[in-house]
Amino acid sequence: MTDEQLLRYSRHILLDEIGIEGQAKIIRAKVLIIGAGGLGSPAALYLASAGVGHLTLADGDTIDLTNLQRQILHTQERVGQLKVRSGQTALSQLNPQIIVEPISQHLAGEALAEQVASADVVLDCCDNFATRYAVNQACVTYQTPLVSGAAIRFSGQLVVFDPRQPNSPCYHCLFPDGQNVEETRCAVMGIFAPLTGIIGASQAAEALKIISGAGQPLIGRLLLLDGLSMEWRSVQFAKDPTCTVCGNEAKNRLK
Repeated sequence: MTDEQLLRYSRHILLDEIGIEGQAKIIRAKVLIIGAGGLGSPAALYLASAGVGHLTLADGDTIDLTNLQRQILHTQERVGQLKVRSGQTALSQLNPQIIVEPISQHLAGEALAEQVASADVVLDCCDNFATRYAVNQACVTYQTPLVSGAAIRFSGQLVVFDPRQPNSPCYHCLFPDGQNVEETRCAVMGIFAPLTGIIGASQAAEALKIISGAGQPLIGRLLLLDGLSMEWRSVQFAKDPTCTVCGNEAKNRLK
């Protein structure tokens, strides 16, 4: 670690739970952020400022004026630009010591698998269930920790999955795709701007804990936030042995 890095990240290094070793792990880490919008913006900013050495931003959308109410990675001057290019500009200005890799497409198939396989942690900051299920499947396949966040109206949720741990559930255990979960978008439902900041920053916190080894990641617990009353609720859940993604039969098919 250079003298500049020691000074830049000194407030992390002063924390016994992180220290020099933990910060060195953060600097060496590669994190994939899927979605550079309301959740991805604060998550990316905090991961960049914390010194994550390689950030990959994946998003195929361009910036719209309606995004600026909550997507703090972007500015009015960059309306019309690709979100990942705007994000690369903002993050590189914040921390020129890191690598920011923009992927201007909605990851799927082999492209998604390749990125998940090479990441130390994946942050699911997208806004649709099809992508969430695909990301979860890839993370289970390649044993990559997944930090999932969601926000709509005044409600937010946060959960961590770590397929490296045998008892960790996956996203499909919590939300089986056969339940016909209703798809809701902030474009038609609305969203409280600071809510995305709270959840996105919390996703960054969980990712940094996983990378550095500090604390206990949010595995097997779903945190639910009511932004109107500012109350958190924790719901415990377990791995589903019959899960078609991470259950016993699914593992046997992979062997």
